[in-house]
Amino acid sequence: MKLDGNTILITGGGSGIGAALAHRFHDLGNTVVVAGRRLDVLEATIKGRANMAAMQLDVEDPASIAAFTRRLVAEHPGLNVLINNAGIMRFETPDRARDLADAEATITANLLGPIRMIDGLIDHLATRDGAAIVNVTSGLAFVPLVTTPTYNATKAALHSYTVALREALRDKVEVIELVPPAVQTELTPGQSDRPGYMPLGAFVDEVMELFSRQPTPPEILVERVGFLRRAEAEGRFAETLEQLNAFAHAARKAGN
Repeated sequence: MKLDGNTILITGGGSGIGAALAHRFHDLGNTVVVAGRRLDVLEATIKGRANMAAMQLDVEDPASIAAFTRRLVAEHPGLNVLINNAGIMRFETPDRARDLADAEATITANLLGPIRMIDGLIDHLATRDGAAIVNVTSGLAFVPLVTTPTYNATKAALHSYTVALREALRDKVEVIELVPPAVQTELTPGQSDRPGYMPLGAFVDEVMELFSRQPTPPEILVERVGFLRRAEAEGRFAETLEQLNAFAHAARKAGN
């Protein structure tokens, strides 16, 4: 993936990883469109920056995605990079019967949202030079957090989808997977200063260095997430599962 001269769409671009990536890619000389539900947050992200734009989008609504992708291509015909970053993470209690609204919303936003975004833009992207799709998954796709079972499952599914998509689009559109560890953002309440989580700035510094490598790695893996990504291959899955969940429990407790 080339690092400058692109027109990039970043979903969930109003805060956290999305906003940080938007600023870094914009600093490199790209036109960047940030999309999300809250226009005020998006406008704060682009404030004072030329060649950035904000557009409302609800990734849980198929009609919103269809209308958005049509408008996006019309207003930004140079679009050649899609970064599927928008998503939600909700805690659940799968050990007893419960309202499944959170699970259903998570599947819709985290899995169907990126699939629908890709479907709405793929015909356009396939015509553009230097086209790329970046799907943001999670280290939890490889070792699950017990308290967020549906989130883990959606990220595991998106990982698998990304592998298949990469093969389907070989020599047409570059397909990259960005795999964050636990990062200090407001993905969940209180997470932005949770002890032991990776500071957002340090995460994005390392991510951008990895993006700068040629050829771009098919998986963008900061050093800290390798512990999860390679757990099964290295024969330490059960041990890592226990360690991850103990760490997450202690971090949340310490943050309260």
